[in-house]
Amino acid sequence: MTSSPWLVVIDPQRIFAAPDSAWCSPMWPDVVAPVRRLAAAFGDRVIVTRWVAPAARVGSWAAYMAAWPFADHPADHPLFDVVDELADIGSHRVTATTFGKWGALVDITGPTPSLVLTGVSTDCCVISTALPAADAGATLTVVTDACAGSTPENHRAALDVMALYPPQITLRTSAEVLGGRGWRGVE
Repeated sequence: MTSSPWLVVIDPQRIFAAPDSAWCSPMWPDVVAPVRRLAAAFGDRVIVTRWVAPAARVGSWAAYMAAWPFADHPADHPLFDVVDELADIGSHRVTATTFGKWGALVDITGPTPSLVLTGVSTDCCVISTALPAADAGATLTVVTDACAGSTPENHRAALDVMALYPPQITLRTSAEVLGGRGWRGVE
């Protein structure tokens, strides 16, 4: 028997939502309402993650942070805060210095959970979380209208890649997840 799924809201932070940020997703405003509806349905099984700049610049992180100096701040910098619109959701919080959050999630969810992924950006942190989680045996639903890509084209490309992984990864809309159509749903 599979335990109830976890909703994971990946990196709903100012750095990805503020219009003046170099990493602002143009899709962000459209995902806030679906994420809020999903969070209400999942109750205390909601995890909100944050990406913060790594303090240790190991390997490619040195070049990455040099390429994006505007993001080179301590973890408590306001750019890394969860956006006001979603600050009240989530019973669990995870902060990581990696794009993928699977390594940080497993301590909360267990090794083979059912995860429902939302957040930003589809083409970076969402896909970087989904693929290793699926590889480890998790079952994932990526909520297509509750994820925001760096661009609509990159969002679609990331969804197309994740669609290659059924039955480990399935793509659903928030209405499908909340309505239970074709998905085991939220109890």
